[in-house]
Amino acid sequence: MGCNPGGTKNKTVSDLESIQLKTSFVDLNDTKVDLTAYKGKKIVINYWATWCGPCIKEMPGLKRAEEILENHNYTFLLVSDETISKISAFKNNKNFDFTFLKSLKSNESLGIYSLPTSYIFDENGRKVETIVGTIAWDSEQTINKLKLL
Repeated sequence: MGCNPGGTKNKTVSDLESIQLKTSFVDLNDTKVDLTAYKGKKIVINYWATWCGPCIKEMPGLKRAEEILENHNYTFLLVSDETISKISAFKNNKNFDFTFLKSLKSNESLGIYSLPTSYIFDENGRKVETIVGTIAWDSEQTINKLKLL
């Protein structure tokens, strides 16, 4: 497992339900989260870790993108396989107002070997984009691309 400074790869292989079958997610109150509840929305799932410098560096841009795309039916979920207490402490220390989730399985068991890794799903739960490494989430190019997905 390592951090990755950049790169993008298109995929249409998986979907939201297949991720749900591979792992379960809980929120910071340890309540199970059903990803299919987000069906009908475009979803960005960003896998990150508290120790990953590139992950933390891209978070302000992620937040701006989330705010810009709010009216375009997007939901952003930030997922870590670390403990709820670590994620909560990070959230409080950095004052990031995201929907943070904990994956109950390790990133490696989900085929995620580099952080950050982001999956983008369309309204039907189909994965339409995989991004390995950091990107400028709030750049005009990225925002325009996300609006078209």
